[in-house]
Amino acid sequence: MAEGTLHRLEQPDTRHGLVSIQPLADMGVPYAMLLYERFLGRPFAGHRDSVSELVGDVLENAIEGVLARAGVGFRKTRRAERIVGFDQAPDFIIPDEFNPQVIIEAKITEDDGTARDKVTRVQHLGALSMQGRNPEDAPRFQVIACVAGRGFKVRREDMKKLLLATHGKVFTLRNLDRLVECSRLAEFQTRNQAFSADSCNVLDRVSAPKEEPPWP
Repeated sequence: MAEGTLHRLEQPDTRHGLVSIQPLADMGVPYAMLLYERFLGRPFAGHRDSVSELVGDVLENAIEGVLARAGVGFRKTRRAERIVGFDQAPDFIIPDEFNPQVIIEAKITEDDGTARDKVTRVQHLGALSMQGRNPEDAPRFQVIACVAGRGFKVRREDMKKLLLATHGKVFTLRNLDRLVECSRLAEFQTRNQAFSADSCNVLDRVSAPKEEPPWP
């Protein structure tokens, strides 16, 4: 190798092959070493990509739990599944794809670019819900966004777009327990749960806050 060139395997966990891994497994990985791995980029990104679906399942499993406890029937779509009427399958359709009345999009991300993509996706669904209808008409289905992660805290303008596209129906892990009572999902509820509708008027309480928004 040329002088000054760093080989991609010249790292604490790969320098001596499998022998390098055992001490790290026994004693842990120092923070400085972890930062170095992230500095290299792809190895860290490879790990992040490999567990991204597991991280996303945390939020989707929580949504499933809320819907199941309220007795709300739903259709959870699979990755890359094709649903008639949608160019990209939503994460949840209530009650089903044959009669979509409520659409839920869920996303956990630490990256603002990924968050922005999800905001654009939700905006598109909002426009799709009004397709063929007059502005004063009710939408064909209600769009709900369930989000979490630092990615949604970076740009306030993105959060504003998300709130407007969903008419305030944005939920996080902090208030996910109010998902049913504060949306049209209550129309499909078969198990009674006491709640106060006064706390559901999100847009009435949203202005241009000077303090940090409560996104986790």
